[in-house]
Amino acid sequence: MKLLVLALGLMLSSYQASPTENQKTEMTNERDILKAVQENNIDAVAKALKNGENVNLTDSHKRSLLLIATNNKNFEMAELLVKHGADVNQQADNLDSPFLYAGASGQTELLKLFLANGARFDVFNRYNGSALIPACERGHIETVRLLAHTKGFPVNHVNRLGWTGLMEAVVLGDGTKKYQEIVQILKDAGAKMDIPDHDGVTPLQHAERAGYREIAKIIKS
Repeated sequence: MKLLVLALGLMLSSYQASPTENQKTEMTNERDILKAVQENNIDAVAKALKNGENVNLTDSHKRSLLLIATNNKNFEMAELLVKHGADVNQQADNLDSPFLYAGASGQTELLKLFLANGARFDVFNRYNGSALIPACERGHIETVRLLAHTKGFPVNHVNRLGWTGLMEAVVLGDGTKKYQEIVQILKDAGAKMDIPDHDGVTPLQHAERAGYREIAKIIKS
């Protein structure tokens, strides 16, 4: 009798855990639109969205459809998703969001799209950094120009490492013309030139130690 009850219980548990036909269809549809975004299949995604698919659907790493499109630098796909209400601030497991990643990767046109569609300046990456800070580090001049001159953008935000965008341009840049230009853009936008790192070393001191004379000159002028 006990064995019969146990068997019935296992059968019931198995039955309850099995997905219904509707759930199977939903899972298939989700996989289809994720694949379509990954492959930049505009028509398939447009059709899926028209049929009511969730525009803020995520993959196994919580990357949204819009973040996948941003990762792949597919502007037209991103534009379609935003048009259907995609969240430009939705964060994945690693805390990337479409807006943050567009800044880090220097996708200025995408940033303009996201700024016009609800980009938030108080959502930060895994280093507690803004969209501007990695753009400064990587030498994305036009991205830095756009963000630094966007009203309300926190140009003096300090990340978990104790660095501002200016500090990253000095410490992680190579002192060449593009980094000189970034420092000048930040200065013109009103960025503070004297915020020190966790060790109390200022951007000017870092520039002088590295022999970046032109950058030091911009900071001091």
